[in-house]
Amino acid sequence: MKKLVDYMLVMLLIIIVMPFLIVKGCTFNKGSFPDRGKRAVDADVKVKVYMAKDKKVVEMQLEEYIKGVVAAEMPAEFEPEALKAQAIAARTYAYGRIKKIYSSREDMHDGADICTDPAHCQAWISKDEAKKSWGILSSYKYWSKIEKAVDETRGVIVVYENSVINPVFHSNSGGRTENAEDVWDGVKVPYLKSVQSDGEENNPEFKAEVQIKDKDFTERLKNEYPNFRYDGKDVLKDSRILARTGGERVKSIKIGNITLKGTDIRRIFSLNSANFNLERAGTGVIKIITFGNGHGVGMSQWGANYLAKNGGTYEEILKYYYNCLLYTSQSPRDRQKSR
Repeated sequence: MKKLVDYMLVMLLIIIVMPFLIVKGCTFNKGSFPDRGKRAVDADVKVKVYMAKDKKVVEMQLEEYIKGVVAAEMPAEFEPEALKAQAIAARTYAYGRIKKIYSSREDMHDGADICTDPAHCQAWISKDEAKKSWGILSSYKYWSKIEKAVDETRGVIVVYENSVINPVFHSNSGGRTENAEDVWDGVKVPYLKSVQSDGEENNPEFKAEVQIKDKDFTERLKNEYPNFRYDGKDVLKDSRILARTGGERVKSIKIGNITLKGTDIRRIFSLNSANFNLERAGTGVIKIITFGNGHGVGMSQWGANYLAKNGGTYEEILKYYYNCLLYTSQSPRDRQKSR
């Protein structure tokens, strides 16, 4: 009898307690910040923003700054829950830099917390510029929609095991997001892991094509690697993809006598992503086909919108892309279907 009771207690521990130990990582912190016992994001928090275009620093309320980020980073036509997810990611990103949890190796902000250069930080646009870009007919509707998304998530940031996360995001993953360590060497991040990302094929930049002459292709490589050589007359035949990452991007590729990372090829040839294939487009012309747009790490904006269209909440979206729970290749929508 005692063995039976002990067995039942063990099973109870496994069934009830273990899930709470496993699913501990990512939480949404609205009222208090676990590390400091203070409010996560107070209403009066301000952020110093380096305006890259004007080359000046402007201080503004954090929540007003977030509205400009959402307007610049995500299409206003997207679903409200996707916009909310973007607002929280943008707020968390900015908050981590205001508190100096994350910072650049070099001061590229002229002493500010963050800049408006999307290649370095987050894109940002003023209310007037955004409304002008949308046109008279849509400007009021879209700005109101963005304001609502920001206001309804006011003060919410994402933390992983009591630390503010670095919620990087991108436009389109090409169908699967990327592990952080496969993009940024040696940087393993538990909440930035590769997951399937459905519904992204609706993005006009889901698939792109670049054609380049063999001569230009080899010249660019020689400019980067003076010792570059290849055998024969066809550089494409002397090229071979050696490995791909968990997100299907090129991890390493051998061209002639050099081995490069996929991210190197992306940079050298200004590709949308490192998920690419090389093909022959004709005599003396190479075709580079890419899938996705951006580094592929963290939240896919188009994938987030797809989840929102299918009933996903902003919390489900963020937890899915930042690996907060045990979400692997199944999206919240797919999990609900399988129940």
